[in-house]
Amino acid sequence: MRKGTFMELCDLLSPALRRMNTKMRAALTVEKQVAIALWKLAMLDSYPSVGNQFRVGKSTVGAAVMQVANATKDLLISRVVTLGNVQVIVDGFAAMRFPNCGGAIDGTHIPILAPEHQAGEYINRKGYFSIVLQALVDHKGRFTNINVGWPGKVHDARTFRNSGLFQKLQEGTLFPDQKITIGDAEMPIVILGDPAYLLMPWLMKLYTGTLDSNQELFNYRLSKCRMVVKCAFGC
Repeated sequence: MRKGTFMELCDLLSPALRRMNTKMRAALTVEKQVAIALWKLAMLDSYPSVGNQFRVGKSTVGAAVMQVANATKDLLISRVVTLGNVQVIVDGFAAMRFPNCGGAIDGTHIPILAPEHQAGEYINRKGYFSIVLQALVDHKGRFTNINVGWPGKVHDARTFRNSGLFQKLQEGTLFPDQKITIGDAEMPIVILGDPAYLLMPWLMKLYTGTLDSNQELFNYRLSKCRMVVKCAFGC
């Protein structure tokens, strides 16, 4: 992370992280709290190891990580994760040869420690404990909508159906009412999903079974556009 980015992040989070000194000890600066949290999240070191790095106790590391995470959730997510300019997104996917597309959706698993209760609900199909992160991204892989917290055992389709994103798409309130005509059908702005998702008027996924050349071309273009969400998770 560049220093300018780090300092900007500290400035944005400072309203929630600024602490007063006491007679017992000097408060951690905003910069040190953010640095501790970023180090812990990036390096996955133990709390004692991070504490040694910054010369603080492990309980201080734990508190800093939680406080920075909560401050990020409260102050930054609504500023950073936004739909943005829909026409720019549609034009971006159109340049990738898929028309009237407003985003690509997928889910990924965030590893967690086994919870004390209902641990079985958090074991995903790959055999480790996780929570599900669902994300919609634009043509450049930037997150435009997120939903996180469902147990790892829950299928992507169920996570989607119970998300605010599904409700907005179903109601037609996420995107502007911008339709194009393909053949004899009107096509609204759609999102692209993998086979785990239900086919909807506003959600396209791959053809299956024996395919003709047009269907193979459709699948190729859809898969190419969906790579942006895979790359976003990879980043």
